[in-house]
Amino acid sequence: MLPRKSVSTGHCATSLVAMLAWVLLSAPLPATQFGPPPNAPLSAEKLSRIDDFLNDQITQGEIPGVIVLIQRQGKPVYFKWFGKRDADAGIDMTPDAIFPLHSLTKTVTSFAAMMLVDRGKIKLDDPVATYIPSFAGMKVGVERKDESGKAVLDLEQLRRPVTVENLLLHTSGITYGFYGPRGPVKAAYDGIYLGDFDNAEFAERIAKLPLAEQPRTLWDYGHSIDVLGRVIEVASGQSLYQFERIELFDPLGMTTTKFFLTDPAERKRYAQPLRRDRHTERNSLDVTRWESGGGGLVSTVADLARFGQMLLNGGTLDGKTYLSPSTFAAMTTDHIGPGSGVARNYFYFPGDGFGFGYGFGVRTDPGNAVPPPPGSLGEIKWDGATGAYLVVDRAQDMFFVVLENAPSGRQHVQVNVKKLIYDALEK
Repeated sequence: MLPRKSVSTGHCATSLVAMLAWVLLSAPLPATQFGPPPNAPLSAEKLSRIDDFLNDQITQGEIPGVIVLIQRQGKPVYFKWFGKRDADAGIDMTPDAIFPLHSLTKTVTSFAAMMLVDRGKIKLDDPVATYIPSFAGMKVGVERKDESGKAVLDLEQLRRPVTVENLLLHTSGITYGFYGPRGPVKAAYDGIYLGDFDNAEFAERIAKLPLAEQPRTLWDYGHSIDVLGRVIEVASGQSLYQFERIELFDPLGMTTTKFFLTDPAERKRYAQPLRRDRHTERNSLDVTRWESGGGGLVSTVADLARFGQMLLNGGTLDGKTYLSPSTFAAMTTDHIGPGSGVARNYFYFPGDGFGFGYGFGVRTDPGNAVPPPPGSLGEIKWDGATGAYLVVDRAQDMFFVVLENAPSGRQHVQVNVKKLIYDALEK
């Protein structure tokens, strides 16, 4: 059994100095020493260790339940579900359970935007103000201390406009107000979720806020993809969900992927978190007008299997092309690495060894940890705050999906399930 360890979420800065020193003094291991050989065989015996680990997590009360799918060469090689769909009601997990995706939604929205890029409806270097005119007036908030030591905010002109590419790369300067040091910029986000609103109104709320930094200077996780959802609406002439359903979900057969659950039968299939985790800011059972491109979708393992296989195939599935090879390659290439001018701080969520493409963390090197975190060069991945996790490894012709609704227990599960999967690949 793997020991339980504390996994950093970027919300603690106590080890920041040590981490920065390690990055500066260490060099990544050579690529030739990293990762299993292509198409390495999977050991069924070693995969069974996933069962033991997940059952233990459920017994310890760390998570209510979980579904894991590993698909390779177009076929499931591991598909199991554990625990409860609703622990309070005593309802067992079922393979058709519906889970909130939270930030895994960002990957879907980014893919939808790249479909419009592919069709010439959006250009990556377009200023966002082309689609949302109020963005032309945005300014950067520069925090300083006044003579009394109080934090105050000065507003600085943009050195370059916020572009569609900045939104896709999280280099727009748009942040989240609920994590990191609490200064005047973060405080400006207070009340941003109040009331009922649609994507158009939410984009206007963002446009009134100060940017946290100049565009294309720092990878900063925030509402960039929510704004991108509005760009999709303007460019397509449809709501975000209408465009995604018609162009992506329906053709792929993703029949349960949507922003809100209104069907009573589907609402019953929603995987509930443990009581201690029922504090997330948004729930897809609460039907509003906001189709959050940054965190609002729900889905099933069957739907994500279709999406994952399409990504594994390079943007095609069942004879239909969703992205051209060149656009797919651009989407899954690191665009913020050395020489890009984009900095990384403690809250760089792609993690050690990863760059970032248009919507995915992209594995670029082994990283600085010894031994390196598991995976393959070129793999793409992302996850969400409640535990939805998708990893696509084209070198191994494999992807895997982890679905859970466990905000406080999710990272330990994600880290160790991935380790167990790659440990099962015979070297």
